[in-house]
Parts: sequence; structure tokens; C-alpha cells
Amino acid sequence: MALPPQIIGRLASLGIRPGDVEERFIRGGGPGGQKINKTSSTVWLRHRPTGVEVRCQAERFQSANRELAWAELCAKLEQRRRAAAEARKQELAREGRRTRQKSRGQKVRMIESKKHRARRKADRGRVGEW
Repeated sequence: MALPPQIIGRLASLGIRPGDVEERFIRGGGPGGQKINKTSSTVWLRHRPTGVEVRCQAERFQSANRELAWAELCAKLEQRRRAAAEARKQELAREGRRTRQKSRGQKVRMIESKKHRARRKADRGRVGEW
């Protein structure tokens, strides 16, 4: 069975080959009686490199479940990619805040704080020097 063109396009944009995805048709579970128990209409997909798994038995027909499962797999992989990009962006922003130059006011407050601490330490004497 061939994949729909929109799914192939989504996979190509993610840089994923359909051969990297393991596909199995299994018997479903839950309500449905004899039809569910006898037919392998549930679709199970796993992207081997990332380990992302999808299981779909929303529809009665294997072909419909297959399309839904591939669409859900694409959505999950796209979400992972977006999350990774957002994490990189946040890390760069955090690093930029950490390493940016201090403002003049911050420098003045920092130096005043150091001088104050030095005066407090200078008031301390050695034990027994009275």
C-alpha cells in the first residue's frame, strides 16, 4: 500500500525515510466484539531512530487507521523537532543574558557592595588582639 502524497511530503520535510518506520497490523482491543477480535485493523508504527511509537484503531478499516497513524507519527516527530528548536533557542537566549555586559548602574552597585563587604570585614579583628 502506498502512502498518500501529503504524508510523503511531511516525511520528506522532516528528513525521514519511510523505510526507517516499522509498521505492523495487529488485532485491536476494547469494545467491538467479534469484528475487533478477528481482524487486524489496528496499525502500529515505530520510528526506529527516535523510538517514537503510534498505535491507531480509531476507524473500522485498516486503510483509514493506517493513514491516521502515519499522520499522527508525522505530528509527533514535528512536535519533537519544534521542542528541540525551542530548547536551543532558549539556551542561546539564556547564554546571551549570562554573558552580556553589565550596565553602568549594575557595575556601580556591585562595586559599592564589594566596598561595603570590605569595610565589614575590616572591622573584624584577630582574636585576642585587644
